[in-house]
Amino acid sequence: MSAILNTMYNHYLTAYAPSGTTRYDTHKKSELRAVYNSIVKINKNTPWYLPVKKLDVQQFAIGLKEGARDLHNTIASLGGLEETDLLSKKTAYSTDSDIASVNYVGKYMVGEEDPSMELEVQELAVAQENMGNFLPAGKVGLSPDTYSFDININDMNYEFQFTLGENESNRDLQDRLARLINNSDIGLKAKVQDASGRSSLVLESEATGLTAGKKELFRVSDEHTSKSRGAVNYLGIDYTSRPASNARFTVNGESYSTASNSFTYEKKFDVSLHGISAEGHPVTIGLKTNVESLTDNVVQLTEGYNRFLQGTSNYLDSQPRSRHVVREMGQIISMYQDSLRAMGVSRQEDGSLTVDRTKLSNAVVSSEDVADTFHTLKDFSNMLLRKSNQISLNPMQYVDQTIVAYKNPNPGRNYANPYVSSAYSGMIFNGYC
Repeated sequence: MSAILNTMYNHYLTAYAPSGTTRYDTHKKSELRAVYNSIVKINKNTPWYLPVKKLDVQQFAIGLKEGARDLHNTIASLGGLEETDLLSKKTAYSTDSDIASVNYVGKYMVGEEDPSMELEVQELAVAQENMGNFLPAGKVGLSPDTYSFDININDMNYEFQFTLGENESNRDLQDRLARLINNSDIGLKAKVQDASGRSSLVLESEATGLTAGKKELFRVSDEHTSKSRGAVNYLGIDYTSRPASNARFTVNGESYSTASNSFTYEKKFDVSLHGISAEGHPVTIGLKTNVESLTDNVVQLTEGYNRFLQGTSNYLDSQPRSRHVVREMGQIISMYQDSLRAMGVSRQEDGSLTVDRTKLSNAVVSSEDVADTFHTLKDFSNMLLRKSNQISLNPMQYVDQTIVAYKNPNPGRNYANPYVSSAYSGMIFNGYC
């Protein structure tokens, strides 16, 4: 029974999981209490509406909330949610981004020595690859029947079944199995490789490296499968042409090994490995200057804003009230347009923002009052944060709805009801489960 439940859980998790979460999606009790109180306040004054049943409207509401959440998390990642911390995040640099890229995740304390590291990469972590037999372009050399084979991966066993037709070719069968495996989303990628008029079905794990005690990431067999055997031997997909291996590197002269090509060093640097460094030529990783960090933060802020704006603009033709969102975001930009333009942040015809990094850096360096320049950027960020919170709290305000009844206008006579929140929650579960 436990194995069945695990299989069901993994299936729904991989097939229907929502967009990924970040550490900014976790909250303290006080923050959750504040959200709850805000919902209660909204519901006390919100009219009753007919339930929204149209799928496109539900998708718009969910997409709007997810977009607002992404913008909120983007701003939070640039220093924090407190007004004093906005855009204060330090950013890291790598002297060779082709070898390693880096993101600073530590908490920088004013006055402390800037952290740095010397990195040399000897080997990258690689995925396991199984390369099948190179078969000719003709008819499949198996009898027409229903075949099956098992793939064991991540301590789970998955059975794949297929029916072989009378005149099916090797290439058709390989293409069909590649689609079947890719659509299953079990942690494998499949493709068909051509060579000299022949083709091979190639399987590769999405994961890299090997944890302690493991010799392989996946295994293919049909020894104990439920249907006819023989497909694995014929296709040759049980042959491991490249075993998985771990990344090997040194940090400040000390050797390390990881199963993936990314790691966190001393809770300060998130490092991603991309290539092998020349012997004796380490990559230096450290923190950028305050001006460079501020410039990077502003660029990331505008990118987050543009993602939200683009996501909302996709509904302009189908959801009329999406124009209200675009208009409200435009009004925020208008409030700071002149100050932002002077710092190299320009608004384009489609409403998106672009950043002239050189102009922004020069504006900060040459400003007579850096604190005032920084304060303007913080105010702008804070306005976007407040708007994203408002949209995330009640995206239904931007949906065309039919009012059933207004609340009692007399103060103190209205009571909180769960209608607004439960309607949105129902849309989430309808789409994600």
